[in-house]
Amino acid sequence: MTTLTDLFAGHRAIDLSRPYVIGMPQSPNHPRYWHSLPRRHGDTVRGDGGSAANDVIMLGTHVGTHMDALAHVSHDGLLHGGIDASAASVGGRFRTLGIDEVAPIMGRGILLDVPAAMQRDACEPAHEITPDELEAALALADVDPTPGDVLIVRSGWGQRWDEGDAYIGKDSGVPGVGEAGARWLAAHRPAAVGADTIAFEHLPAGKGHAALPAHRVLLVETGINIIETMALEELATETSRLGVRHFPIVVVPLPLVGATGSPVRPLALLEDREATA
Repeated sequence: MTTLTDLFAGHRAIDLSRPYVIGMPQSPNHPRYWHSLPRRHGDTVRGDGGSAANDVIMLGTHVGTHMDALAHVSHDGLLHGGIDASAASVGGRFRTLGIDEVAPIMGRGILLDVPAAMQRDACEPAHEITPDELEAALALADVDPTPGDVLIVRSGWGQRWDEGDAYIGKDSGVPGVGEAGARWLAAHRPAAVGADTIAFEHLPAGKGHAALPAHRVLLVETGINIIETMALEELATETSRLGVRHFPIVVVPLPLVGATGSPVRPLALLEDREATA
């Protein structure tokens, strides 16, 4: 019988998620992450000397590395498939298109490394990634997308994660795909798309989240889930070193019934050539 150890032999996992810490960068539109210990070691000590600590966490479902459910965005009052957004959320949770309807993804990821294709370190602030640039990144990956792949767009903006407000980019703007880029991605019928920015969008300087055309195209019009705030720098370095920018990927959202999103911890499996040498 083939075991998981056999299946993944010769590979190592690259974690594409961000650590959750109080004060981490996030969109101002969502509740902040908070963590506390309501019970600490020593608060209660059992007769045998044992003690236990436990936690409480609070966060919006679109904080940190997360996946957007199709229920996250509506347009002209309608969700994907023409479903009435207000009617779908009666009762305080979505009766359909919630994140609990997203099955675990176990497939192929393709890194569309736009800066590498453009021979630069990172995209400029407020740069709109065009279909031509996505084509160049796909040519660099040297693979033909198939339906069900996970298409991951690297802008290089993730290098600013530790800069707090600079990563959010309210004043500077943030690089990303706009409507045209989203349509290019959707045409390949991926299971999901992802990026290294808080919003899977091109954000002009000083505009914030005033308009989200990529979300409309992907979530509402074409029914494609979005993964945001991905950590892609190690993946970019390692795939460049190996010369292979496609890989097995696993993405599993929490089954939060009726929720508009969920934290995820995407794992890319890359060949470990030292282990197989």
